[in-house]
Amino acid sequence: MSASKEGLRYRCYLLAESTVKRSIAPMQPQPPFPLPGEAALEHSRVLTKLIHEKISAAGGWISFEHYMRLALYAPGMGYYSGGPAKFGQEGDFVTAPEISPLFGRTVARQARQILELADEGSCILEFGAGTGKLALDLLVELEKLDCLPQQYFILEVSAELRQRQRQLLEQFAPHLASRVFWLKHLPEQFNGLILANEVLDAMPVHLIAWRGTTVYERGVSSAGHEFIWSERLLAEGVLFEAAQELADRIRLGRNEGEYVSEICLQARGFIASLGKMLQRGAILLIDYGFGRDEYYHPQRRQGTLMCHYRHHTHDNPFYLPGLQDITSHVDFSSAASSGLEAGLQLLGYTTQAHFLINCGITEILAETPAANAKDYLPLANQVQKLVSPAEMGELFKVMILGKGIGNNHPPPVGFTGGDKSRLL
Repeated sequence: MSASKEGLRYRCYLLAESTVKRSIAPMQPQPPFPLPGEAALEHSRVLTKLIHEKISAAGGWISFEHYMRLALYAPGMGYYSGGPAKFGQEGDFVTAPEISPLFGRTVARQARQILELADEGSCILEFGAGTGKLALDLLVELEKLDCLPQQYFILEVSAELRQRQRQLLEQFAPHLASRVFWLKHLPEQFNGLILANEVLDAMPVHLIAWRGTTVYERGVSSAGHEFIWSERLLAEGVLFEAAQELADRIRLGRNEGEYVSEICLQARGFIASLGKMLQRGAILLIDYGFGRDEYYHPQRRQGTLMCHYRHHTHDNPFYLPGLQDITSHVDFSSAASSGLEAGLQLLGYTTQAHFLINCGITEILAETPAANAKDYLPLANQVQKLVSPAEMGELFKVMILGKGIGNNHPPPVGFTGGDKSRLL
């Protein structure tokens, strides 16, 4: 199965009778994926050993959120902080900026409007810039539009990706590279556009199992050299309150037996921090996900957790830790609520297809003469992948949260049609 970060596959394992702490059957045999080289396998072995040590130190159990955080972000060992290439044909999945340069060129139309509405000297801040392709395409197109940001900041946790981003910018836009700066921490204040393309989906999530009137947190334990699922009764606290808030919604869906899904507290804190930091401008969130009614729909009772390895999607988060991506879909209702609580305005929510069309992707495509089939046909196929309901067009959503630019100003250009805010 091709992995463009899409799909809804997550196997729900049969459980024994409920107890305060319960173990769950180990994962099924590993899928027949291409084997990595010995160096990569050793990388995974070292991270696996570290996670087992963390489980032992915690008394034999850690939350899945803790496991996912180690698997993705353990310094020098996690998937996003070390290891081999992640993006593109040589990696594990392909994101929209790698699919087509038209993606970044189109997003630039929205960026221009935000930069013009924000104060003079406004900037762009991108989280998790991947290969740097989106930054490159944005800057080149904004230069054509005579609307370059004063500075372009990137906050990237991976040293390997930071190096790739620098090399890409210096190779293809050396005259613009001096505008780009890499940050280690959030600035205290910011004016301009904050951009997060496929960032929220990579944030560690808690796995929750609702069973009747009882709520459990699903975690990870050790069984020899293997990881196994293990549950504990969810105690009081922020996570318990979030799970209880969703319990009535799940019961209203007439779900019987078990319902397993994710809660991402980190995404809530992330948006709250951005709301505090942003003085004037907007936050553009692009990711795959749903509003709450769709996210916690009765037919989605097995959750949305999935993994990406060598352009395959599967459901085993314990497979080769550090060498595969682990993601879940985004609860955009939670993102909107967190933004409102942080003093932001919801300025728009729509599908990626509507957003790109509203911003003029078809007009940008038309700038390439159709008679020049060598250039035109590949671009047309790329646009199809970005906007088709069968590809990324409907599953991926775009949300914009703003501060100081929502009143007495035109609506964001990317959200002038196809509003989906009623689904939040």
